[in-house]
Amino acid sequence: MAGDERRPPELRPLLLLRPSPLALSCLSTRFHLLKPWDSPLPLPAFLSAHAAAVEALLITGLIPVTADTLDSLPSVRCIVTTSAGVNHIDLSECARRGVVVANTGTVFSEDGADYAVGLLIDVLRRVSAADQYVRRGLWPITGDYPLGSKLGGKRVGIIGLGNIGSRVAKRLEAFGCTISYNSRTKKPSVPYKYYPNVCDLAADSDALVVSCSLTSKTHHIINKDVLSALGKQGIIINVGRGELIDEEELIKCLMNGDIKGAGLDVFKNEPSVPEEFLSMNNVVLSPHSAVCTNEVSQDLIHLVIANFEAFFSGRPLITPVSA
Repeated sequence: MAGDERRPPELRPLLLLRPSPLALSCLSTRFHLLKPWDSPLPLPAFLSAHAAAVEALLITGLIPVTADTLDSLPSVRCIVTTSAGVNHIDLSECARRGVVVANTGTVFSEDGADYAVGLLIDVLRRVSAADQYVRRGLWPITGDYPLGSKLGGKRVGIIGLGNIGSRVAKRLEAFGCTISYNSRTKKPSVPYKYYPNVCDLAADSDALVVSCSLTSKTHHIINKDVLSALGKQGIIINVGRGELIDEEELIKCLMNGDIKGAGLDVFKNEPSVPEEFLSMNNVVLSPHSAVCTNEVSQDLIHLVIANFEAFFSGRPLITPVSA
């Protein structure tokens, strides 16, 4: 194509599957961006036309990368995703084909931890519910809003003591909380009590913060038994993935008063949120934005660029992910 002939040779092709304004503005001077949404061709035809040239793929959001995706892009050798979680990418298939994968590493960790603590405070102190109470004009009519619960002294169980979970723990320690955790393996370097069984962790906790990765083993790690063990005064916070929780069981427990409340940043079928949650004033809802701030957006772009530049230079990725 004439446009390709005029393109400076140092700009390597980089495929995006959906628009991302920030990525487009920052990557266009370093890479030749292939944008299927700008093409008159249907997506399969567009991918076929560029299949031989595309070595690198940028995944924004949670677009799935399956064996079929890789079949349509046989020259791809590098995938960079703008998420910390990689459950939307078939890592085993990537490894089999020699495709290296990078995620966001620890870029989101501080903000994600802040948000998890914020959700917990909100649910316990009923901040969002009290805000709506005032906005609806009920304070002068009905009187003082019912009291919430303090955070200090609470027993908080963290499921997934990784980049975000470990930072949640440090923040909650400053509030005087007692921390315990469940993780794939016990971490000898931390002072917190380890529970290999999530039900046992729930039984010894006032609140659970879910921050683990979504895998076949952690799918519905919060189920009916765990919610029952957490009990009627228990709080659930989820900043991981929606399917870490059995959403139907959570709704039943909240409606029946079997647990006290929840703070949810993620859901099973995003962006759709179950209608039952919308009417519950003991549930704080958030649109999968726990890790999103203006500041972290710039850090993310710098990391994405660094990963691609490392790949094209034959160096190891900055934040590699293994199967």
